[in-house]
Amino acid sequence: MIEIDFERLRNLGLNPALAQHALAVAAHASFAATDPGTAANLRLLRLVEVHRETVRLHDGTEQHSARVMARLSRRLSDDETALAVGDWVLAAPAADSHARMWVHERVPPLSHIARRDADGQRHPVVSNVDCALLVMGLDDDFNPRRMERYLALVHATSGQATGSGIGVQPVVVLTKADVAARTPGLVAARIEALRGRVPARIDLVAIDGTDPYTVQQLQPYLGAGQTLVVLGSSGAGKSTLTNTLLGTATQDTGAVREHDSRGKHTTTSRSLHCLPGGACVIDTPGLRALRPDADEAALAASFGDIETLALTCRFRDCQHHDEPGCAVRSGVAPDRLGNYHKLLREARRDSMGVLERRQLLSVWKTRGKAVRERLKIKRGEA
Repeated sequence: MIEIDFERLRNLGLNPALAQHALAVAAHASFAATDPGTAANLRLLRLVEVHRETVRLHDGTEQHSARVMARLSRRLSDDETALAVGDWVLAAPAADSHARMWVHERVPPLSHIARRDADGQRHPVVSNVDCALLVMGLDDDFNPRRMERYLALVHATSGQATGSGIGVQPVVVLTKADVAARTPGLVAARIEALRGRVPARIDLVAIDGTDPYTVQQLQPYLGAGQTLVVLGSSGAGKSTLTNTLLGTATQDTGAVREHDSRGKHTTTSRSLHCLPGGACVIDTPGLRALRPDADEAALAASFGDIETLALTCRFRDCQHHDEPGCAVRSGVAPDRLGNYHKLLREARRDSMGVLERRQLLSVWKTRGKAVRERLKIKRGEA
């Protein structure tokens, strides 16, 4: 029988839906019939850190080191995923000396954020989060195009990864308001510029990440049992914000470069922490490759203004490039529209099969060769 101490695990984010999923997974575990001893000792724990060969699990009171069963790793790899910080897992005490516990099963997450790398491979970021604090500095870190990518990253979780229909609430958190305030009018101008590119339904908060008052500003998202993830570029102030929410300097922080306000990846791994009020927060390092695992529907949620204006274009199949009567080009800033087109190309490329990718590569090679031939003729080298 699986051990679930609901009261103790509730502050780690456990809810009745996840508990029911855990019971169902334990009942249908592949080893339940062949290894009744392991099945009898299963415990529901939350994954708080992932390392190269081990993971850290939390039981609501203390943390445990564990290793992941090879069959579970293979199954997840076949599904193009892996364990992520925030996952709920079924683990049992180890019978050998290699680890204190073994992770036998993963409880299907209610929400899951993933990204893709340059080759289109999917990489998990976090699981089972309710709210994503999208952190961006009001100093030289300010980049609306990057924020649009983070919004697409979060919107891609809604019903896509798990089929649960449960999404993650994004909140735009603009840090270093104290630094930006030294330049008159800068804070207001940048908030106004970003508000014109972020859907109105998404909350936008400007804070000084070192000020304890920040906890009050973010209180609506810090309810007991809630799990937040802090996402943003290196140097945006994610770890500083995490420390302020925790009320103690738990996470390492570092200085940023003067010329671009970028950090040095002081945080090198994701980790989950329990907040004093009963919520949990996951701190993350800056993503070196920010490519959302998003389809066209997820992009529509991030670029609602484009989808709305597209209904009034002269042609139903308008691509918003150079077609006459395009309402989108006349109503959306060129920079935002260009970012939308780029994200859309990435999403379509990720959905291609192997043959389609090869055909596209062949087309681009042919075009490149034609361009080089024209340049040779122009230079008189042909």
